Amino acid sequence: MEPLTEELTRLLDGRWASVRRDVREHLAAEAEKGAFDTETLDAAAHRERIGEQLRALAKTGRPRLGFPTEYGGDGDIGAAVVSFEMLGFGDLSLMVKSGVQWGLFGGAIHLLGTRHHHERYLSDIMSGELLGCFAMTEIGHGSDVQNLRTTATYDPDTAEFVVHTPDRSATKTYIGNAARDGRLAVVFAQLVTGGESRGVHAVLVPIRDEHGTVLPGVTIEDNGVKAGLNGVDNGRITFDHVRVPRTALLNRYGDVTEDGTYTSPVDSDGKRFFTMLGTLVRGRISVAGSAGNATKRALAIAVHYADRRRQFAGRDGAEVTLLDYLAHQRRLLPALATTYALHFAQEDLVAELHDLQTGTPEDVAQADEIRQRELESSAAGLKALATWHATSTIQATREACGGAGYMAENVLPSLKADTDVFTTFEGDNTVLLQLVAKGLLTHYRSQFQDLSPLATARFVAEQFVGAVIERTAARRVVERIVDASPARDDDDAVFDRAWQLKLFTDRESHVLDGLARRLRAAGRDNAFDVFNAAQDHVLRAARVHVERVVLDSFVAAVDRCENAEVKALLDKVCDLHVLATIEADRAWFLEHGRLTSGRAKAVVAGVNRLCGELRPHARTLVDAFAVPEPLWRVPMLDWV
Repeated sequence: MEPLTEELTRLLDGRWASVRRDVREHLAAEAEKGAFDTETLDAAAHRERIGEQLRALAKTGRPRLGFPTEYGGDGDIGAAVVSFEMLGFGDLSLMVKSGVQWGLFGGAIHLLGTRHHHERYLSDIMSGELLGCFAMTEIGHGSDVQNLRTTATYDPDTAEFVVHTPDRSATKTYIGNAARDGRLAVVFAQLVTGGESRGVHAVLVPIRDEHGTVLPGVTIEDNGVKAGLNGVDNGRITFDHVRVPRTALLNRYGDVTEDGTYTSPVDSDGKRFFTMLGTLVRGRISVAGSAGNATKRALAIAVHYADRRRQFAGRDGAEVTLLDYLAHQRRLLPALATTYALHFAQEDLVAELHDLQTGTPEDVAQADEIRQRELESSAAGLKALATWHATSTIQATREACGGAGYMAENVLPSLKADTDVFTTFEGDNTVLLQLVAKGLLTHYRSQFQDLSPLATARFVAEQFVGAVIERTAARRVVERIVDASPARDDDDAVFDRAWQLKLFTDRESHVLDGLARRLRAAGRDNAFDVFNAAQDHVLRAARVHVERVVLDSFVAAVDRCENAEVKALLDKVCDLHVLATIEADRAWFLEHGRLTSGRAKAVVAGVNRLCGELRPHARTLVDAFAVPEPLWRVPMLDWV
């Protein structure tokens, strides 16, 4: 690896560099053995292979990283998330199955359970001896978790919960680990005691015995072959009055005494629900990071191919390398620049998660509520942008490699298929952006718990709302840069970092203020209609907020870079990310008088110029991702 590439990798690897190196070595060794060659496997064989790889992964000890030290874990939340993210370089079925086992299933028991559950289950979960499911989504309710229909009704005569699926729409579906391997499920259900519903809680329900036999009262069906991720055994689960002991309730935030009395440290049912879901934010963050790593792998393949493949004669009669064509550069290099931007935003998000969730569950529960809300909002927004970016970029890389890119052996088709659902699971992206916007509108006010459209519109109608810019470490760097830079009127201002930062911040403030004004028209009788009519504005407000946050993180990363050569290169990459983002939203900037027609043309010319300047560094930039060579050196690279 060249010195410049090494320096870039060192910066990208950041705080948990040793974890990244460790996972790379593991993936490279597995790839050399052909473990990720899945194009000829049917679903059953693929599941069997992923099961073997899951057991091998458990033996490395990495799944223990995020669990408490008192139960044999390492207590390093950030390292755990990074290790899951890095699996995005390999077979994404392994990443998803690992995330279900140790992130969702194990994480729910860790964060929603108490000592009884920890002592009984965590050791076997970490070792992979006990495989489990995270049974939240139902046929009738996916994003609307608050209105799940599965019930867990307490019977004081036997001190048991009766878990039941009342109708087909309440069937748990798309549940990872359900169709083949799971023995225990964390089931999210409406808790009913004394004839009163206390909202959604999580209950542990055995679904198979130690021999793999489905237990009485439980019905499991295979979801069948999917467009991708067929190494994961997704299934449907229904319950017919299945009885579990009172202690099966994961009772950190709500408990039921033996006589059926409900108790909770959180008074509001709404606040309790969102507090419970907020503790499970790691999964959403991991998906964003994994999507980013799959994107890096696709870009590494496509850039190496474009740097070798020649097509059509140039001025000297020799055939021209694909990456020397501006059109091809525009396909790949702006996407590469945004991948860098999202990487640094993800790094900041993981660090914030680690700092907030490190400590005992009691410490986590008492963490600063505003920071926790901001973390959840950032996780939702970044997951949406990162997974949409993965979808569009991997499609672009497939097209950029022509017919060769369509061959299964060259990996891009499987990356495309496997990442497609990332925009849907761990929260549908459109719904997630609505949550981001609602968080911005409410200023994270602690008394505002209901996120329904009706309540959001009523709240905004009654309150003063303005844009809030979080005082993060990255924002402090941004403000220093902006304050130190004089205003500029020339078209070269498009390359001025302070001008770029002001433009993104101004756009965010303007869009959010406009949304607030629209929603203030809401009254008691028309609140839903007003909110529904403004949904396009809601989604734009969220997107431009997240784009500003991503830019802040990129700018801060460049600022802390100590190597002058690396810093100069990253400055250009950051410029390309910014100008490509502005170019994509030129209509808004022109409509709202933020760009003159001359400066809008300067933005387009700037993208072209930067593509040409970064073309000689394209391989350096993708090599710095340090994707293990066996995972990007696909057969088509040997043909050119």
